[in-house]
Amino acid sequence: MKLAAQPKKIVSLSPSATEDLFAIGADSQVVAVDDQSNYPASAPKTALSGFKPDAEAIAKYNPDLVVVAADTSNIVEQLGKLNVPVLWFDAPNSLDDAYGQITALGAATGHADKAATEVAAMKQKITSAIAATKKPATPLKYYYEVGTPGNYSATSKTFIGSVFAQLGLANVADAADKTGGGYPQLSDEYLVTAAPDLVFLADTKCCQQTSAAVAARPGWSAVPAVKNAAKGTIVGLDDDIASRWGPRLADLVQQVSDAVNKAQG
Repeated sequence: MKLAAQPKKIVSLSPSATEDLFAIGADSQVVAVDDQSNYPASAPKTALSGFKPDAEAIAKYNPDLVVVAADTSNIVEQLGKLNVPVLWFDAPNSLDDAYGQITALGAATGHADKAATEVAAMKQKITSAIAATKKPATPLKYYYEVGTPGNYSATSKTFIGSVFAQLGLANVADAADKTGGGYPQLSDEYLVTAAPDLVFLADTKCCQQTSAAVAARPGWSAVPAVKNAAKGTIVGLDDDIASRWGPRLADLVQQVSDAVNKAQG
């Protein structure tokens, strides 16, 4: 997107975009962020919602650019009627998509150079972490939990699943995704039979899941990840980092890489 002038009042309704904007040096231009944008702490968090956006509430900040993660409630059209430029970023399908969003934000906000530097740093960290990950002849199986109760998971078709695949891991949820939606619900029986070597918990904040809580689930004592829990095979992730695709994604990849290596140590 090319704007008539560098935006001076940006409203972000996307936690990922908020992290990107601050990372590329556009923080002084951000006047408001949505109620889920909790990082960095200095972000001007408001009651604005990205899930139920209100064009009139957004317009009160007199923005010359609004960044959204979805066109919920036809917010793009509504803001267009108010002559407010909108950048709409769907969830990425790959690392390259995530890098592309940072690059696009840099171009739109007048911080192309800093965005390029940030992307280069992310690529270097992630590439190094992937290269340093031990990849056995028979891939380690993993279960990635995005929500309980119900054992909801994310398959290799999702963005996070595509990242894990680059670490040489096999996703036990893939075979259970009959609809192809990417986020199947798995039964305890299925997971015990699937026997994941690693369990990654992306619901430690929302659902207070811990290694001990997983080990206490009926029948799970037979799961390899539980049997070898002393080796760190049940990994608690930061919910926010795991569900976003900003600069901190590099930290997530490093954490997963470390866990995979430790499990084989």
